[in-house]
Amino acid sequence: MAIFDLEPMKYHVLICNGGTCMRHEGEEVTQEIRDEIRKQHAEAYIHTTRTRCNGRCHDAAVVIVYPQGDWYGQMTPASGTELVQKLVAGEKLEPHLFHECTRKSSSQ
Repeated sequence: MAIFDLEPMKYHVLICNGGTCMRHEGEEVTQEIRDEIRKQHAEAYIHTTRTRCNGRCHDAAVVIVYPQGDWYGQMTPASGTELVQKLVAGEKLEPHLFHECTRKSSSQ
C-alpha cells in the first residue's frame, strides 16, 4: 500500500511484527487490517506500517494508531477487522485499548 498524497491521511496504524507478536498472529492481524482497509475503501486516509518490536510483548499482538497514540493489545485477525471499522466510524476499539497517549494523567 504505497501512499503518495499525505494530505487526506487521518490514521497511521503501526502493526508490531516483532517476534512475540508474530507468534501471536501478527502476520494475520497485519493482513486482516490491510484487507479491511481495502474493503472499506479507506486507503486514502488509513495507512499501515509494519514495525519491529514495540516492547509490549505481554500485550501481543500490538497495534498502535496515530495521531491519537492509542495502543491496542491482544489483537486477533477479527479484532483487526473491527479496529478498521471503528476507525472508519471515528471510534476506538475499547476492549483492546490499553493506553492512550492523548489522555492526561492525574498528575498533570
